[in-house]
Parts: sequence; C-alpha cells; structure tokens
Amino acid sequence: MADPRPLSARRLNRALLARQLLLRRRRLAPLAAVEHLVGIQSQSPRAAYTGLWTRLAGFRPEPLERLLLGREVVRVALMRSTIHLVSARDCLPLRELVQPAIGRASRHSAARAAAGVPDADLERAGRALVEQEPRTFRELGALLGQRWPACDPDALAMGVRELVPLVQVPPRGLWSRGGVPAHAAAEAWLAGVRPAPLSPDGLVRRYLAAYGPASVRDAQTFAGITGLREAFERLRPELATFRDETGGELFDLPDAPRPAARTGAPVRFLPEFDNILLSHARRERILPEGTMSLLSLGNGLKPAFLVDGFVAGTWKLTSGRRFARLEVSPFEPLSAGVRRQIEDEGRRLLAFAARGAERTELAVVR
Repeated sequence: MADPRPLSARRLNRALLARQLLLRRRRLAPLAAVEHLVGIQSQSPRAAYTGLWTRLAGFRPEPLERLLLGREVVRVALMRSTIHLVSARDCLPLRELVQPAIGRASRHSAARAAAGVPDADLERAGRALVEQEPRTFRELGALLGQRWPACDPDALAMGVRELVPLVQVPPRGLWSRGGVPAHAAAEAWLAGVRPAPLSPDGLVRRYLAAYGPASVRDAQTFAGITGLREAFERLRPELATFRDETGGELFDLPDAPRPAARTGAPVRFLPEFDNILLSHARRERILPEGTMSLLSLGNGLKPAFLVDGFVAGTWKLTSGRRFARLEVSPFEPLSAGVRRQIEDEGRRLLAFAARGAERTELAVVR
C-alpha cells in the first residue's frame, strides 16, 4: 500500500512521539515498555530510569530495580555496540543479530592479532573466567594477560566483550546504589530464560512499531548493522510505504499511529543518549538543523528536552543528599508560555529524580 502524499518532518515527528510514548504518558509496565522500545540506551546507569519516567505514568525506580535484581532485564552491549537495557527474553536474540557490528575489526582486534591471540582461544578463556564469577574489565584483562603477556590487557578484555555477550551485573545499573561494571556471560546469567525468537524480519517489524515510518537506512542506523534491505523487501507486501519531503522511501506497519501534524506535543525531558535521537539516518524529525552539535559531549550526548516535539535545549541535574539543582539551557529564547511548561515539567523531574532532597532549585538559564 503506497501513499503518494509525502510525510512532512512534523508529521514524522508526531508519529515518532506516539510510538515512543511521548505524546502522553502511558499506563504500561516497565518490562512491557522496555520490550516495546526494543531496549533503552543505558550507557549512563540512571538513563533508563529517566527514559521510562518521561514515558510512563506513575513510574518509580523500584520496580525497574527489582527487574534488574531478578534478571528479568539486563544491561548489555547491543545496538551500535553500546550498552542497552533490554528484557532477558530479548538479550541473546538481539545480540545474535547485531553481533557482526560488535565483532567488527577494531584497534583492539589489531593488537590481539599482532600478539598472536586467536579469537577462538580468547573466547573460550574469557567465557570460562566470567562464568566462574562476574569480572571487571581490569580483572579480566589481568587474568588473560597471564596467558598472553605480550598483548595489551585492555585489548584482551575488549576482545571478550566482542566475542561473548557480557551483561553488567547489579549493583551496576541500580537507582539506589551503584558499583563498578562487573560482567557475566549472558548465557549463564540468564540460564533458564526462554529467548524470544527474533529474525531480521521480526527486528524490522519491532523497529517500525517503535520508530517508524522509517527507511532501510534508518533501521540499519538503529541496529548498527547492514543487510536489512532484504528483510524490508520480504516484508514489502505487508507494509505501508510513503515518501518523505525529499522523495526518500519510508516503510511502516499499516495500523501504526500516524497522528496529524497539528497534534499537540508536551514538553518532555530526555536522558542522555536517548535512542529517539540516535535511531534514524536522517534526524530532522526530532532534531532541528544544527542542534546535534549542541548536544555533543565528548563521546556522548547531553540530556535534552523537547518543545513542541523537537529538541529545544539541554538540561543538567546536580544532586546531593540535601540539595538538588536542575539547570535548563534552551537553544533559543522562550515565550512565557513555553517557559512555564518547562518549569512545570522540570519540577516533576526534580520530584522524581531528587526525592529526599531537603531543598531543590530549578533554573532556566536563558
């Protein structure tokens, strides 16, 4: 089913917000939300909590902590070789699909090759160590270095990460307390979990449900892999097709929501690295031109906020036991009405993220 009318960036924005649970907070269990979103970026341990708070009505950190402690969700390197929080059912099937990107040649693999370390031997040795007990990368590199002293320990540890699905075990990733990343083999950590079968076709369907309408390049950008065009072509008879304003072909699930461009969109605060900012080859549906550079922070992205559905600035939360300050930095001057909306949502964020603080402060710095 092809629609000859192009979808504007604003129409794509409203569709994306609807799929991402950002037009209105939903009454949805955290585990169901994590699976719907095909995982949540979790390089920053608290990012997933903020990401769910901004999407779910009545969200509190404790249920997600219980899911982590109960091994129903895990933090693992997946899409784009970055740490994601995903359900236990999705962990290994997703890892199998994105493994080619994670195992892609790197400076670490070049160092191992120069030192004569075979991948198969490293995988066996590394897996045995993380199945004995969770290990930090430093511990893992030091132990493997006893067998391969001519190789850089970091290259050895990263080799295990590339070859073995490693989950970061609690307390890493908890809201109430933290810890250094210690890693276990996903197969051992999730023993007894029945994986949810996932083919490339299934990944495309789930991606479209959470991020569509989208192009083949968009889906490949999200997953960090190539070769998904064949899946799109197999699915073409059951998908709706559209064009964007530049004439590019977009695919979608026929019954997925595509709200009108005039649909209202509330102010929303997004955590750092949120997938909504990273999962399309062309990002004008969420990022106005020139704003990506304003979000960049070394090898990451600053937390951002949305006004009328589009990124309009960044925010920073500084908190201690007694005091918390939320600093909001818009890219452009704000109208009085928008400023009030940001302040209202900012106070809700403070109530969530700084519970227990004796004093809080909200500052809009422009």
